Amino acid sequence: MQSATLFPTRLFGALAVVIGGLFSVPASADYIDRSLTVEKNSQSYVVNADGSFVLDFERVSRINEERAIKPNAQHSVSFNRTLETVDIVDAYTQKADGRKVPVAADQIKEQQEQASAEAPIFQDSRVKVVIFPDLAVGDRMVLHYQRHRTTPLFPGQFEDLYAPNFYENQQIHLSYDMPADMPLFADVRGFQAAEATVANGRKVYRWDLEPTEKNRVEVGSVAYTDYGQRLAVSTFTDYKQFAQAYAARAQVEVTPAITELANKLTANLDTPRSKALVLSDWVRKNIRYVAVYVGNGGVVPHSAQAVLDNRYGDCKDHVALLEALLKAVAIESSPALINLGDAYVLPKVPTLGVLNHAITYIPTLDLYLDSTATPIAAGYLLISELGKTVLLTQSGELARTPSNQLGKVDGTLHFKIDPSGAADFTNGTTVEGWGTELNRFLFRSMPIADRNLLAEKVLSLYGQTGSGKIETDALEGNAATFKSTVKGRTNNLVNLPGPTGVPALSSLAGGIGHNVFSFLSEKDRTQNFTCASGTIEEKARFDFPKEVNILAVPKAVVLNTGGFNYKTTYVKEGNSVLITRSYAFNHPDVLCSPQDFVAMKPAIEGMLNDLKSQIIVQTL
Repeated sequence: MQSATLFPTRLFGALAVVIGGLFSVPASADYIDRSLTVEKNSQSYVVNADGSFVLDFERVSRINEERAIKPNAQHSVSFNRTLETVDIVDAYTQKADGRKVPVAADQIKEQQEQASAEAPIFQDSRVKVVIFPDLAVGDRMVLHYQRHRTTPLFPGQFEDLYAPNFYENQQIHLSYDMPADMPLFADVRGFQAAEATVANGRKVYRWDLEPTEKNRVEVGSVAYTDYGQRLAVSTFTDYKQFAQAYAARAQVEVTPAITELANKLTANLDTPRSKALVLSDWVRKNIRYVAVYVGNGGVVPHSAQAVLDNRYGDCKDHVALLEALLKAVAIESSPALINLGDAYVLPKVPTLGVLNHAITYIPTLDLYLDSTATPIAAGYLLISELGKTVLLTQSGELARTPSNQLGKVDGTLHFKIDPSGAADFTNGTTVEGWGTELNRFLFRSMPIADRNLLAEKVLSLYGQTGSGKIETDALEGNAATFKSTVKGRTNNLVNLPGPTGVPALSSLAGGIGHNVFSFLSEKDRTQNFTCASGTIEEKARFDFPKEVNILAVPKAVVLNTGGFNYKTTYVKEGNSVLITRSYAFNHPDVLCSPQDFVAMKPAIEGMLNDLKSQIIVQTL
């Protein structure tokens, strides 16, 4: 499963903000990468009645440009050696003149998956790496291997999901040779089905990729499987049957040690919700997360007691331990299978290809918990988990995580400006909601020396030089809010004697400005994209020396359109300027559509113009 410590680009209140460049690539352009051509990709499955199978994989790829060599010089095959074996049948580089350069035995390496390398109970997660020798432009990489799945994930069942990459694909076909009495259901987009053939008690299904233009995945948009070509196949009749198969293999046992721990942690708590949050946070903070995909790592969790004893586990192990702890205090819960990436649409047929992560759901509280999300406190979810369809394995029902959660930031900024144009500054940020623990986590993870370098880096984003130090609230605990303060000095805030413009800033990082600029990562949109709701309030004060005359301040701005409620006021008070900005974005879903983006544009442009406004001053 995917790492749960990845954060969204738009971080409310966080100082560790990376500002990306603006994209000028047309959203609807054909984005096929022609540096490499996949001339042949053949994947042929022969499936047995018990769900075991043999996959015969053949691929021929041609290097067209130098830049394709490094990312394609080796091919990795992940597998679970407890469930399957992978045998390399043939592998070689075919030179442009026709010569074959075989992949030598020492160029095929088997090693433990990096994510699980320090976790002995995951030593079955392996990767076989094939390194192609003597590659140059015009050469072909030829690879033929067989995967023998001897122990099926789900007895008597089979499922698969395939989506093409963005390279030029000339010929891709997938075939599934099934027992005739084992029907295969499919959900297909962008593949042409061949007529199934039946013989000797077997039925063979085949699909070929149709040539088409591929629109790139826009910044912040949904996954390619939501809108592009993909093939999902499954022998499961529906998601309920799929959930039952998962639940049958994910039973938990409440041991005396688990009961003792659960009672100890909840001894002074009197509500089921408070108990659930404390237990989830204990697992989050005390059980190291090992990133192993659901599917590749199997679907059977280790015993809850083993996870507790080892103090680490993958997502399904976290869920198993938390389920046992909750059950020990009479709170029933269910594993909830979810996509942790950018996929929001489930195929019509059940497959683990999209459902790659497991979290916890408590029906009586209508509460979702993800104890693998190290930087997010219990009661909140990662942004990538909001508004997602989930499969509740205990009931077999499809449900949906909340689309929104509390996210609020209050900021203050004060510049005390010298006659030279330099200024001492203080920037305070108070975060409430899902970003509270995230900010604590970011600062805990950062050496103190690096924290203080942040001030210098942030100033450089505005073309300024200077330095500063950061003070924070306690980095441990579970306080409902978290405040961080940067105190420092910028050497060139104002270019005196002027007349000159002073940027009308109301925050230095992680505030309104960075949220508005994040919406500009695309000029136009053709795909749904994430647009988390939240509110930010900012107040700024510019104190100018008596030698400086304030010639003009910007006009007030009020915008209420496209889901935004934005207001800015500018007040001249003596030789000071006071700025107040409020920003609220409210959308019923975590995803916005291309049509929403069109409606949002006037507000985004209006906010951008206001954020670029200046206070005009001149030395007397």
